Amino acid sequence: MSDFDEVFDWVVVGNGAGSMSSALVMRHADKSVVILEKSAWAGGTTSKSGGVMWVPNNRYMNAAGDKDSAEAAITYLDAVVEDGSNAPGTSRQKRLAYVHQAPRMIDFLVQEGVKLERATDYWPDYYDELPGGCKTTRCVVAQLFETSELGAWAEKLRPGFLTVPVKLDEGMKLPYFKKSWLGRRVFAKVALRTAWARLTGKKIVSAGAALQGRMLLASLKSGVDIRLQSPVSELIVEDGKVTGVVTVKDGKPWRVGARLGVLVNAGGFARNQAMRDKYLPGTRAEWSQTNESDTGDLHVEIERIGGVLAQMDQMVGYQCTLAPGWEGMTIIPPAQSVTGKPHAILVDQSGVRYMNEGGSYELYCETMLKRNRTVPAIPSWAIIDTDYLDQYMLAGTMPGRSKPAAWTETGYLKQAGSIGELAKLIDIKPDALEATVSRWNGFVDKGVDEDFHRGEREYDLWLGDPFHGPNKALGKIAKAPFYAVPVVPGDVSTYGGAVTDEEGRVLQADGAPIGGLYATGVSTASVMGNVYPGAGASIGPSMTFGYIAAKHAAGLSNQI
Repeated sequence: MSDFDEVFDWVVVGNGAGSMSSALVMRHADKSVVILEKSAWAGGTTSKSGGVMWVPNNRYMNAAGDKDSAEAAITYLDAVVEDGSNAPGTSRQKRLAYVHQAPRMIDFLVQEGVKLERATDYWPDYYDELPGGCKTTRCVVAQLFETSELGAWAEKLRPGFLTVPVKLDEGMKLPYFKKSWLGRRVFAKVALRTAWARLTGKKIVSAGAALQGRMLLASLKSGVDIRLQSPVSELIVEDGKVTGVVTVKDGKPWRVGARLGVLVNAGGFARNQAMRDKYLPGTRAEWSQTNESDTGDLHVEIERIGGVLAQMDQMVGYQCTLAPGWEGMTIIPPAQSVTGKPHAILVDQSGVRYMNEGGSYELYCETMLKRNRTVPAIPSWAIIDTDYLDQYMLAGTMPGRSKPAAWTETGYLKQAGSIGELAKLIDIKPDALEATVSRWNGFVDKGVDEDFHRGEREYDLWLGDPFHGPNKALGKIAKAPFYAVPVVPGDVSTYGGAVTDEEGRVLQADGAPIGGLYATGVSTASVMGNVYPGAGASIGPSMTFGYIAAKHAAGLSNQI
C-alpha cells in the first residue's frame, strides 16, 4: 500500500455497537484499530435506542434455566424469514452463522469487561406462535452505566431516550404504579435511584446509551483510536481490493490505509429524504428515530465500487404519534403499545380497522404503508375511550385525563361524547366508525378477535395489560368521552443495504466478495430478510457480524 497518510490494521466507518464489537476482537488479536465517525457524538443511533440484542441461546437464558438452542432458533428463523430474490441479504447459511455466533459474541464481550444482563424474563419473540418461537425472552441488554467512567469522553456519548436511570424492564412496569404494588415498588426504586444520582452528581444512563457507554469504555481501554467528526467520503480500491478510506483531518482530506480490511457500519439512510423517496415512497425522514447523520453516504459509496444493495424498500417501522412539540423531541412519542392495549383500536381514514394492532412494529408500519396504497391510511387514527386514558400512557404522558393544554389547542387530541361525534372530528363517516367500534366490542365480548386474531399470541398479550382480563389485549371502547390521535409509520432505521456473506464480506453482483471490504448493521441487507423477528433484531446482528467480520479478517474464526 502506498500514498497513505497513516495505516491501521482495521479501519471502521461509523461507531455503532457493531463497530465496537469488531474493534474489541481486533484489539484482542493485538491489531491496530481506528473508528472514523461522521458526527460529533460517540454511540451512533444505537445510543438513542433501547439497546436490545436478540441473541438466542444466550448465557443469561441458560443461567435462568430457560432452555433454548441453536436448533430452536434456526427453526424459528426459517419459519419467519423468507428466502428468495427479494431478500438476498439472508440465507440459511447466514442465519446459521448468526444463531451459532451471537451467543459466542456475548460471551466474548463479557470476557472483555462489558457488563450485560437479561433484558427481562418476559419479552416474547414477535411471532412466538411459530415453530421455535420463544415465549419468554431471548433479549440481552447492558447494565446501567455511570458515564463518569468515560472521563473526558463522557460528554461525547450520544444521549439516550430515557431521561431518568430506569432499566427497560422497570420502565415497562412503571405505567402500572396505580394498579399494582409491584409498579409502586418500581416507581419508588427508580425515584430513589434518580434522587441519589442527582445528590451525588452522577449521570446514570440505561438502554442504548448504557450499551454504547460500556462498549465505548471497553474500546478506549483496549486502545482503539476513535475519531469523531471524521466522515469517510471514499473507499480506496487498488487492484480490485479495498485498501483504505479517505476521511478528513484538520479540515483536509486524509488517506487512511487498512492492512486487514475496512468495516462499514455507518448506519442507514433514514435521514436522506431523496433516498427514501426512491426506495421507501410515502415515508418521511422527520418521522425517523435515527440520528441526524444517518444519510446513506456509504450505501452510495459501496454501490459505486461494485457492491450490491438489496432490501432497500425495507425499514424497521416504529409507529409514532405526532404530539405537539414532537419536532424538537429526542424521541418522537411512540405508538407501539398504544393501540395494542385494551380499549384501543387503529382505523384508516375510512373508519375501518385493518390489522392486528398488537403485532410487530415493523409489520404494523409495513401494513399501514400497504393499506395507504388503496385506502388513505397515513395518518391512521388510534381510537380510545376514557378507560384507556385513565389506565395507560399516551404519547409519553402518564395515565390520567390531565393532558397538556396544547393537545386540545392544536387539535392533536380529538375528544367527543359519542363515537359518531368523534368520527366527524376526524372526517370519517359516523356510521362507518360506529360499525367498526361495535364490531370490535362484540369481539371483546366473545373473547376472540375474529378479524385479525389480536390477543392470540404471547407477544400480543405482552403488549396488552397484565392486570386486565380475561384477555390482556382486548378491551371494549365503551366509556365516554372518546378520543382519537393520529398515528404515522415512523422508523428506528432503514433495513436495506450491502449484500454480505456469512463472514460479513460485501458481495459483488457475481456473488464474489470485494477484497478487504466488510459491512454490518443497517449498512447491510438484513440477515433477517424483510422481517423483524424479535426485539433487538438490528443491534444483535450488527454486533454479531461485526464480531464475525473481525475474526475472519484477523484469522481468528475458530479461536474466540
